[in-house]
Amino acid sequence: MKIVFAGGGTAGHINPAIAIAKYIRAKHPDWDILFVGTQEGLEKELVPKEGFDIKFINVRGFRRKLSLDTVVTIKELIRGTMQARKFLTEYKPDIVIGTGGYVCGPVVLNASLSKIPTMIHEQNVIPGVTIKILSRFADIVAISFEETMKYIKIDRKHLIHTGNPIRQEIIDTDKMTARKRLGLSNMPFILAFGGSLGAERINQTLVGFIKRIYKRKSVQLLFGTGEHQYNSVMDELKKADIDLSTNHNIKVVPYIYNMNDVMAAADLVICRAGAITISELTAIGKPCILIPSPNVTHNHQEYNARALEKKNAAVVITEKELNENRLFNLIENLLKDKRLLEKMEKNSSSMGITNATEKIYNSIIEELVHGSQVTGHRNV
Repeated sequence: MKIVFAGGGTAGHINPAIAIAKYIRAKHPDWDILFVGTQEGLEKELVPKEGFDIKFINVRGFRRKLSLDTVVTIKELIRGTMQARKFLTEYKPDIVIGTGGYVCGPVVLNASLSKIPTMIHEQNVIPGVTIKILSRFADIVAISFEETMKYIKIDRKHLIHTGNPIRQEIIDTDKMTARKRLGLSNMPFILAFGGSLGAERINQTLVGFIKRIYKRKSVQLLFGTGEHQYNSVMDELKKADIDLSTNHNIKVVPYIYNMNDVMAAADLVICRAGAITISELTAIGKPCILIPSPNVTHNHQEYNARALEKKNAAVVITEKELNENRLFNLIENLLKDKRLLEKMEKNSSSMGITNATEKIYNSIIEELVHGSQVTGHRNV
């Protein structure tokens, strides 16, 4: 059995594909698995690190404003489509799975037109343009949020609600074990991060928060600044005469490598609202303050965050609303109200899906492997 995964650009598109591929490899070590991506996306680094082979094609996304660059993009799209067609003809995969990103388009579309069984997976509440188009061609459309159903207009028999595939270590890590491993006391522990690259507005606000709690020593805080902004954050703290060596309850790091432990140990999480992060938080039932990034297509992070807010599992603050006073008061009120935090935990946990990868695998086996006669739904 040969399976091709097409998805790339960001970790949000790549990691779900890797999670599914690893699950399949564990079940069927003799199956051939190959990824298709671009040289410009993170898949170039992430996929080989997980032990999978990857094939590169030329394709890139359109900018929101028309320019001379649009002509180049169209040429690249045509070239990428031809490369995808040639690759599929030569490799002859039995199944093609797309997880979003520009590279997903030409690969899944060509596979569908060649009557190769296909599946696509959408991580966010609001589906991207690529997924919306491909949903008309793919045999199975897997979604992570129930709300996504109203944005994809296809026959429901082709639509399955699976959730997002997430790392098994996130699910398996116990809170008390994690707290002991981290050497935490009984004081409330707050985890705050803005992503691997950091988020300037969040970082500035967290610096103000640290100034307020520095002498009180009433909470424990781990703050991930992002690699590129660590030095500037430390400079700001130094200017405020804050020496973290005198307060071991506060730790500021450029990157958090042991996310399974710190997320499990946290009493409250402050972060962006990326789809995978949301899925991890709900899988382990974490109360959170979500600050959606305004710099994403279709503002999908806010839609992700509002889905939790509607269930009273999170408090949402937009970047426009974010300031030091508001964040400080909100944290204070949440930590004082243990009953509210417990209620948020339960509500978050009720939204969590811990078996998404298994659901997707079962669907692949039942619908695409054993049901390979499926003709698909090509409502065009």
